[in-house]
Amino acid sequence: MEDLLFLVHRIPYPPNKGDKIRSFHLLQYLSRYYRIHLGTFIDQPADQEYCETVQSYCVSTWFGKLSPRQAKLKSITGLFSGDALTLPYYYQPELKKWIKAQCAKYNIKRVLVYSSAMAQYVVDAEFSTMQRIIDFVDVDSEKWHQYSTTKRFPMRWIYQREAIRLGQFERKVAGIFNASVFVSDTEAALFQQKLGLNTAQVVAVNNGVDADFFKPDAQRQSPFHGIAPRLVFTGAMNYWANEEGANWFAQQILPTIRQSFPTCELYIVGMNPTAGVRQLANLSGVTVTGAVADVRPYVQHADVVIVPLRIARGIQNKVLEAMAMARPVVTTGAALEGIPAEAGREIRIADTASAFAEQVIDILNYPDSMLGIHARDFVETRFSWAASLPKILTLLEGSK
Repeated sequence: MEDLLFLVHRIPYPPNKGDKIRSFHLLQYLSRYYRIHLGTFIDQPADQEYCETVQSYCVSTWFGKLSPRQAKLKSITGLFSGDALTLPYYYQPELKKWIKAQCAKYNIKRVLVYSSAMAQYVVDAEFSTMQRIIDFVDVDSEKWHQYSTTKRFPMRWIYQREAIRLGQFERKVAGIFNASVFVSDTEAALFQQKLGLNTAQVVAVNNGVDADFFKPDAQRQSPFHGIAPRLVFTGAMNYWANEEGANWFAQQILPTIRQSFPTCELYIVGMNPTAGVRQLANLSGVTVTGAVADVRPYVQHADVVIVPLRIARGIQNKVLEAMAMARPVVTTGAALEGIPAEAGREIRIADTASAFAEQVIDILNYPDSMLGIHARDFVETRFSWAASLPKILTLLEGSK
């Protein structure tokens, strides 16, 4: 086996949120073919306990502690250096030293970078002889642009600046790396259009779903009590797009649904709910669970799984997982990017509060088991890690 340097902005375990699901499956798959040297950060103290699990896939590891509060303060230096604020947020000189030491000791010839922020460690000329692949996953600069449209000054100006500066860095990285990977054809096309690129080295590698793990189980008990209709929204609830979506649904959509179904309940299921999300539990019919040991019982026993994201980038795993569990899903068009499911047959789509309420009410009035059956068939056919991940291996094995 040859050696691979793998740089990830967040410890790739446990696979309980979008970016960690993808990075873990990459780690697991590539460990079959390479001796992996992993450099990553731990930004949640609870994740410290998973270091040993991650080390089992690697020859050597570097785990850096990253305090979000301190990192935010450090990112301000980007205002003076002209850099994107994302770069100093994730920069620690100790990781740079470790990378150089590992490359020299093991004569590492390949590197996979996961997320744009980690590319800063291997952009220098001394790494130019390596086969450098970056998995951008999403177009992060576009995400900051989307955020800027929802904010007032000064945050609007900061987010607009970040969109520009990070876009410049993304363009630089794409120009010197051997290949740039995105989570969908849509995201890859957006990147090329936005940054004015025209290269075959921008490719899509879809996310997959573990359809054996996310499948209906008749023995799986319901976490709910009683027979009221239940709507479930899952995700990391300290992620701003999820928080915004939860607020929009709870305040502007759920009241309309409860006019038709007065006992209908919304369960917001996910780790690290912000103060704003926790306050939603004060609304009639809303429960905020926080972190749960297993999200599957909530999804399986939901009458409708909702994905009310008005700001979204890339493929939403929560959509695929709910479809894999054969549940009826109502989502916005933004959250369905990169998932070519057929509206009405495999999923329901709505982009306004009134339309979203109508779709949910229609499903509650006229349950359609075939919607869930078609949804699972779609995921099993179109989204599997076994079909997607070999593309990364091909890119890493490409000749310089």
